[in-house]
Amino acid sequence: MIRRDRVFQTTANIIMIVLMLYCMLPLLLLFASSITEERALIVNGYSFWPSRIDWSAYKYILIDSTQIVRGYGISAVVTLLGTVLNLMLTTLFAYPLSRKDLPGKTVISFILFFTMLFNGGLVPSYIMWTQLFHIKNTFWALLVPNLMMGAFNVIMMRTYFASNIPTELIDAAKIDGSGEYGILARIILPMAKPILSTLALLVGLGYWNDWLNGLYYVNQDRLYSIQVLLNRMLMDTQFLMSSAAQKMSVDTSQLPSTGIKMAIAVMGILPVLVVYPFLQKYLVQGITIGAVKG
Repeated sequence: MIRRDRVFQTTANIIMIVLMLYCMLPLLLLFASSITEERALIVNGYSFWPSRIDWSAYKYILIDSTQIVRGYGISAVVTLLGTVLNLMLTTLFAYPLSRKDLPGKTVISFILFFTMLFNGGLVPSYIMWTQLFHIKNTFWALLVPNLMMGAFNVIMMRTYFASNIPTELIDAAKIDGSGEYGILARIILPMAKPILSTLALLVGLGYWNDWLNGLYYVNQDRLYSIQVLLNRMLMDTQFLMSSAAQKMSVDTSQLPSTGIKMAIAVMGILPVLVVYPFLQKYLVQGITIGAVKG
């Protein structure tokens, strides 16, 4: 029996090591490619060990370090504020839907689910946000469209409330004289930490990685998030490559176009790689909490 357990443990460790390498090796290849000289990258292809180390891609990105710092700051503020607002709206929507005594619950649930299947499209959405709400070139353009609240998150939180919070606790709180807001603040939210942490991580990643809102609704440098800024740098590099190829006055192999793409990816995911290990336990707990009964 002991030997069988050891064999199982050894096999499980080997599988986990393989999965870890499967996740880590692409990131290592990405970083190695970002510091490889452009000519060596074109001739020799991608390699985990750069034949010639060249930091030109990062030098190009960091030409204006002030702009990079501002982009990181805007992304951080948007991510924090957007995550908090998203959780507030999602909770205030999901909690009533989890109650069996909500009038019109079926109709509201249908309307919520309907938004997951159909939407007006990009052009009507753009007209609505720019002409009706006038958010273009404002800070709200990075916060509100597409990210402020999602039907899937509401359904996930509603299911958690209905499945994991006993109605007896709510009834006991009512008997003690607590109102709906008191029940939500003192009973529901403390018991909903796993799902709140899970959604906070997912929503935060969505805000941090978003660049479409900046592409559609922002054209001022002072409002560029880090993702929008890096995307603009990438487009500038492509323009430089095409211009050089047309004029034939610059050796295009010396321009770190491929390395810049890799460096941009590294710059974009670096904060996430730093923060994620501290939050992954909440993600796992929130996803698996519904599988444990009792």
